[in-house]
Amino acid sequence: MKYQSLYIKNNYMNDKSYENWISMSDSAISKIMGEFIKNHRINQNRTQDEVAGSSGISRSTLSLLERGKTVTIATLIQVLRTLGLLHILEVFNVEQQISPIELAKKAQQKRQRSRPKENDEKPETNW
Repeated sequence: MKYQSLYIKNNYMNDKSYENWISMSDSAISKIMGEFIKNHRINQNRTQDEVAGSSGISRSTLSLLERGKTVTIATLIQVLRTLGLLHILEVFNVEQQISPIELAKKAQQKRQRSRPKENDEKPETNW
């Protein structure tokens, strides 16, 4: 189904599903997200009243979400939490990436050997 494309991998730029998302209107994307929510709610055998109550929203707001109408991000997060689907937000994690040039610079700066400090006194030996 279309809503499975919500699981975009970190390398989504190379993925054909990325091109599909770009070509879609905002209302089409909202509709797919609503279908996703509705499908998971039904698969969990939960009514709109149950999910709305657990999410702290009205049933009509949940109905709007499931139909792809405009709702707040907070509402979407509340419903995802209630349905146990917060893990799909993992795609929004930002991972710090170091550029290859910076990586090469750090490799050059890495110490290759150790040596005693100049002010360290060498212990006397009986040799």
